Amino acid sequence: MRKRISLLAACGVAALGLAATPAHAADPVFTLAGPAEIGLRPHPGQSGTPQKTSVEFRLVNDTASAFDRRSTFTIDLSGLKGIADVALAKQQGSDCTLTEAAVTCKRPALWKGETGIVDLDLSAAPGSKAGATADLTVTGKAEGATFKAATTKVRVGGPDLVLERAALKEEQKPGDKQNLSIVFANEGTEPVQGVVLEMRTTHGIDLLEQYDNCSYSEDTGEGQPLNTAWSTVQCLLEGEYKPGSVYGVDGSLTLKAAPHAFADTLTYAVYADGHQPKAAKTSRKPTGGKKLAVRERAAEASAQSADLDPWNNLQEFDFRTKNSADLVAWPVALAGGTGETVRADFGFRNNGPAWVAELRSGKSVARTDIVIPAGTKVTKVPAGCHGVNADGTAREQTLGAPRYFCSTGHVVGEREKFSYPFELKIEQVVANAAGSVSVGQGTPEGTKGQPWDPNHANDKTPVVISAKDGGASPSPTATTSPSPTATATTSATPTATATSGATANGGLAATGSSAGMLALGGAVLVAAGGGLVLAFRRRTGAHV
Repeated sequence: MRKRISLLAACGVAALGLAATPAHAADPVFTLAGPAEIGLRPHPGQSGTPQKTSVEFRLVNDTASAFDRRSTFTIDLSGLKGIADVALAKQQGSDCTLTEAAVTCKRPALWKGETGIVDLDLSAAPGSKAGATADLTVTGKAEGATFKAATTKVRVGGPDLVLERAALKEEQKPGDKQNLSIVFANEGTEPVQGVVLEMRTTHGIDLLEQYDNCSYSEDTGEGQPLNTAWSTVQCLLEGEYKPGSVYGVDGSLTLKAAPHAFADTLTYAVYADGHQPKAAKTSRKPTGGKKLAVRERAAEASAQSADLDPWNNLQEFDFRTKNSADLVAWPVALAGGTGETVRADFGFRNNGPAWVAELRSGKSVARTDIVIPAGTKVTKVPAGCHGVNADGTAREQTLGAPRYFCSTGHVVGEREKFSYPFELKIEQVVANAAGSVSVGQGTPEGTKGQPWDPNHANDKTPVVISAKDGGASPSPTATTSPSPTATATTSATPTATATSGATANGGLAATGSSAGMLALGGAVLVAAGGGLVLAFRRRTGAHV
């Protein structure tokens, strides 16, 4: 089996050294990065063949521009002699060479952001002893640039926390409860001092118990749209966890499907204390006097996997709750004179009861299809919307299109509203001119009803233009009716504004619900069901 430890997988800890030489004032400074420490299964491994661990080194270019000169990167392998054997990973390109003494990689340019430098496969060398360590350091050089080195400590042996998969029901109804059983083992070669149990649930799953040795937080997902709507619980389980021993959490952990549950995800993991993901700044701790405890179990209850692999610390589970969500488009009526510009808030609301989220795929939950009435030209388009031709095919120009498609992003909360504010110029008041607003699943032709929406009759509604004051000339002093507003945050597009009353630059009157938006909280989907790319993904088999 092959396992992989990258910059992201190694608990978010980067090993960053000091620059070998000071930078000139005008020279860019680039940072090399890799995991702080990796463990290797002692030779020859449980199967009789050495088990490989893949280590990834990357470069971070957070300067204002790309660097267009050739760079050379070197990893000195002399310290690994007798401790670990090294090979270039299969996916590694021809820009790296390996000798007994070093790995050398060349890059013609360094783009902005993160760039992969090299992937190495390491395995414990024959005759190596458990506990032996060595440093693996990557350095870089280029004319006109300075590089900060990165060092990864390679260790033979170590602890290996392995988490057993709980028996949970996938199909449920709102209000259903089930217990989350936590069983884990240390299948490594060294003890662990303290374990952190982390449980992450999406918006439709509640964890009922509160323990004093646990912290509770919600992730707003700001800057991380695939993490929207997650809640996180981290519990510190103190004590020593010995190699070869199996442990079970001694206390109730009850999961309950909320009234708005629909497609939801649970992830749960165990980490050596100090290696767990960082808790949110807003986390809180109860003071009710109850602590979550752990007890040692019989060895025959051992979790199944037994390797030094951080991916087997985590399990994930997707739930499907029998529920529905009714998307309702609201009608819009415009009144104005020829030449006048008016504001129109097109959109829809979710009448619930369920929230809907594409947590694994990150796809948009719903599309709003807006057909503009004849005689009216769109002069301002909100973020998240793009113009199409009348038949729904693509067009280059966004302004002045006869039709628009607007996307929600991957989360639509229960009772949430999505409003897309347009500005329209009435070029000509056309008798009986009418457009429409439709909401549903996106198709090449426009939209169709979502399978989980129980009422498709309210998916489509008219947009009507009438002459103001019998078609009078434009009025410079149009009145504006106040309306409550809320902000509906989308993931794939910038913010859409939810409105529910009538507003106008030139006498616009819009009808719709006054229901406000429910702000969605949560702390990683994915990402991570049927919908999110997880911040952490469990890997099975040998690999990436």
